[in-house]
Amino acid sequence: MTKAGLITFHFAHHYGAQLQAYATMQAIQGLGTECEIIDFRLPHTTRTNELFKKSASVRALASDTHTALHYRAFKTRYDRFNSFVEEEMKLSPRRYTSFEELRRDPPAYDVYVAGSDQIWNPFIFADRQFEPAFLLDFVREGRKIAYGPSLGTPTLPAPYDKQFRDYLAGFDALSVREKRGQVLVKETTGRDARVVLDPTLLLTGAQWGELAAAPKYKEPYILCYFVSDPGEAAPYAQALSERTGWPIVQLAGARRKIPGARDLIFDAGPREFLGLFRHAACVVTNSFHGAVFSLQFDRPFFTSMSPRERSEPTFSRIYSLLSRLGCADRVIGLDTTADVEAPMDYEAVHARLAEARADSLAYLRAAIEGTPLPAAPEEEKEDAARPVLCGRADCTGCAACAAACPTGAIAMERDHEGFLRPMISDQCILCRKCERVCPHVTLSPRRDHSPDRVHAVWCLDDGVREKSSSGGFFTLLARRTLEQGGAVFGAVLEDGRSARHVCARTEEELAPMRGSKYVQSDLGDTLKQAKELLDRGVPVLFSGVPCQIDGLYRFLGRPYDNLTTCDLVCHGVPSPAVFRAYVESLEQKHGKGVTGVRFKDKSHGWQKPCFTVTFEDGSVWSEEFNRTTYGRGFGMQLFLRPSCARCAYTNTCRPADFTLADFWGLDPKLELPTPREKGLSMVMVNSPRGQEIFESLSGEMGEIERPLAEAVKGNPRLESPLKANPKREAFFSTFRARSFAAAEERFMALPPLPYRAAAKVLTPEMKQAIRKVLK
Repeated sequence: MTKAGLITFHFAHHYGAQLQAYATMQAIQGLGTECEIIDFRLPHTTRTNELFKKSASVRALASDTHTALHYRAFKTRYDRFNSFVEEEMKLSPRRYTSFEELRRDPPAYDVYVAGSDQIWNPFIFADRQFEPAFLLDFVREGRKIAYGPSLGTPTLPAPYDKQFRDYLAGFDALSVREKRGQVLVKETTGRDARVVLDPTLLLTGAQWGELAAAPKYKEPYILCYFVSDPGEAAPYAQALSERTGWPIVQLAGARRKIPGARDLIFDAGPREFLGLFRHAACVVTNSFHGAVFSLQFDRPFFTSMSPRERSEPTFSRIYSLLSRLGCADRVIGLDTTADVEAPMDYEAVHARLAEARADSLAYLRAAIEGTPLPAAPEEEKEDAARPVLCGRADCTGCAACAAACPTGAIAMERDHEGFLRPMISDQCILCRKCERVCPHVTLSPRRDHSPDRVHAVWCLDDGVREKSSSGGFFTLLARRTLEQGGAVFGAVLEDGRSARHVCARTEEELAPMRGSKYVQSDLGDTLKQAKELLDRGVPVLFSGVPCQIDGLYRFLGRPYDNLTTCDLVCHGVPSPAVFRAYVESLEQKHGKGVTGVRFKDKSHGWQKPCFTVTFEDGSVWSEEFNRTTYGRGFGMQLFLRPSCARCAYTNTCRPADFTLADFWGLDPKLELPTPREKGLSMVMVNSPRGQEIFESLSGEMGEIERPLAEAVKGNPRLESPLKANPKREAFFSTFRARSFAAAEERFMALPPLPYRAAAKVLTPEMKQAIRKVLK
């Protein structure tokens, strides 16, 4: 009988590590090959298994304190992991603790198998180098094959790429666990590697059930298993509990209990892990193996991806697996995510799983026996000719692609967060005009210079200034355009809840464009309207946030002498769905419909703008904007568009002729011939055309020239984008799975007074240090 030696992570006290090692061994034995696990235990791995960290760091001390408080449970868990290895795994007679020991006296097998898990990830080892043992560099004679190892990294920079290529040169058969690994193997070695199932899926649910230890729970329960911050997954567990009445039982991958969990289990070993999944009513997890064993035991489940996986789902192992099995709608945070209580069609899932399992076992058999590898299964291939637009994280919603499409094949549709994104239909004729105008697909030169000076501006017409958010400069630009028989494009708020761009040809139509709108506007077909007017020689003023202005220029494709543009210094664009939900919550609270909203009402002063709502009966409610829950969430970046965190326009090289903002950074000691409380515009003039127009308006405004640095100080979005809030995904998950009220209470309410007091005292550096300790 052929004898195989398997090397993998088998001794680490992690559920996935031990269960995948056991599964690989069992799968090889099931093919008629004797298999032993080479008992290779790195000292680092052995140390991490220990109950106490024995370190002086604050985090280690906190962990050791927690372990001491729950010592009995953690000791039981420790013993159960050790027992599982001793009782269920067939190990090599000799134990090895270093590569040198393996190389001097290697165990003798006919076939050597580099198993699954992240054994090929150089960055998880203490020296941040490849571990040669897991790349079978100790083998003298015999076949060398790989079954489902992972590199766990998106790239292999030099010198890792050459090292990896050299290590793989002697392998007889290559396979990997996920698509990204397949790409890296091809890029570094030129060889093909088969993407195979994780070993835990090579066994059936019935086989795993034989190992499972029944839990103590008799009634239905929701099992939660999180190996990192629960983030967006926890709200789904809470929503399921609210709707079903089932308690939440949390298996401690992370030690912190989520809100609403009844029990936190610390003592489960591999058998208990299996039992908890087998008997759960449903599962919520962010663990790959949490999803795997939900599938194995036919449990309804939801899972989530890391931010890196979300940016490139095709390289995510969980997304790839669930897509292959036809249940990618169980991944939280996608447009296609199923409703909380949606059932799963396990008959179809298991039919696909059986087919995938047969393919992976066929590869493993051929690799062990040295026979020709079976042909890879035909995957569903996307049409390579289909246009490729920017990804979700980069799309600003500028709508240039939709406007440029000659057949109307691109529609701007709302995603699960309420933001408009382009969707391509079968009407596409592959002209690729959309790609040529997309700012993140086809890069084109932008202005590479910024003005040295800016202007503090106020409209001399107090009536206009009073109705404007700041100093009224936009109205002066707009009036000039209308007086020339032109058209003005800008954002208006309809019914107090929906922002959209419209075209104004009269003063009456212009009025609703005044004032800030802290919600992303729908451009509709205004880019096309503007082009039609420009082509007819009509003067056009187009205002918007800078990504919208850039999208306009790209769509137009050439300069127009009759076009004037102004962009706004933008904090970020909030979700229209969240704003609508907030307005509806005000209607419920006050018991009457909203007919109008002013985001920056200056009735209480320019420097303390208020969020003011008008109701259908004529009554008014007003609150300082930053004290409203919507204003707090906006300021915390909870519900801004994903692209705002990497905004390419947060600098002083702006796309428009003018850049407008409130002049917050103006020197407070500077004497002005006008009251500041009435509002001041910060105006950057970015082009010769802009300078000419600015000078022509001198008789209608007061202005003082100021240093650029003063404007940047008061408007930091002229320097850098805001960082994404780490709670953003959890907010949207709560909003979607539970309700806006739950999201508002959890994320947007004012913190307790002691927290607010501490926030004023602590420096940003002190806050960051505390976060690191508590993480």
